[in-house]
Amino acid sequence: MSPGLFALARTVVTAASVAVTLSIATAQTPAPQPATEEDADKLLEKYRAMISDPMSNPGYLAVDTGETLWTTARGPKNATLETCDLGKGPGTVDGAYAELPRYFADVGRVMDAESRILWCMETIQGIDTTPIRKKPFASSGGNPATEIEALVAYVANKSNGMKYAARMEHPKEREAVALGEALFYRRSSLNDFSCQTCHGQEGQRIRLQTLPFFDSPKAAQATMGTWPTYRVSQASLRTMQHRIWDCYWQMRMPDVGYASEVTVALAAYLTKKAEGGTIEVPSIKR
Repeated sequence: MSPGLFALARTVVTAASVAVTLSIATAQTPAPQPATEEDADKLLEKYRAMISDPMSNPGYLAVDTGETLWTTARGPKNATLETCDLGKGPGTVDGAYAELPRYFADVGRVMDAESRILWCMETIQGIDTTPIRKKPFASSGGNPATEIEALVAYVANKSNGMKYAARMEHPKEREAVALGEALFYRRSSLNDFSCQTCHGQEGQRIRLQTLPFFDSPKAAQATMGTWPTYRVSQASLRTMQHRIWDCYWQMRMPDVGYASEVTVALAAYLTKKAEGGTIEVPSIKR
């Protein structure tokens, strides 16, 4: 046999041997099994545990900024927010978030944390909050929290570890809860969606995100007790007002007014569903 043919034959034999070896290995290796929803949930929980360390949660930067804003004299009246009454008396911040939304006699309506802080900025500091209301949320992509987001993060964090205890006993509070419930179930807009469409049964999911089932007290508590939160996917801190606004946007509904009667009523209803749940904020989410 000529050297050229010998080399060619050796190459063919070697290739055949490799093919046989690979076929044997493939036959011995079990085919990968498709991931189940339970597997995905376990991986997500592992991921959340990895990023839940407060020392590595960027949301705490907003808490620090909020504290500075709270204690710094600003506005035409050159005043701090330290005399703001969040429901437990002027100047008392500890535990106030746990009892919001609530009725405030000085304005004659129910307010959540965001609407009340805005009111204090207007009345105590003399700040025109119109620009804040027009752009209350930071843009995604690592931008720092807006003033109102930072202030809410600070106030909410002062209730960390406490239980939600919004009583909803005043007639106006009961009205707000009833309105929130009606809005939760009201179907409308292009997709004929409501909040209940996504949150009305157990096991619903959008992509890898399990959706909370609000008829389950445990799910309602775990959800409401973890806002404000730092959203890793958006690289920004988000509040409950943003969560409600974003849900309306995803349902292709008209833009819902920031800190409006609608959003406050929905927050009142959802908070009532989460009564007794522990507050752990700012949390960190996907």
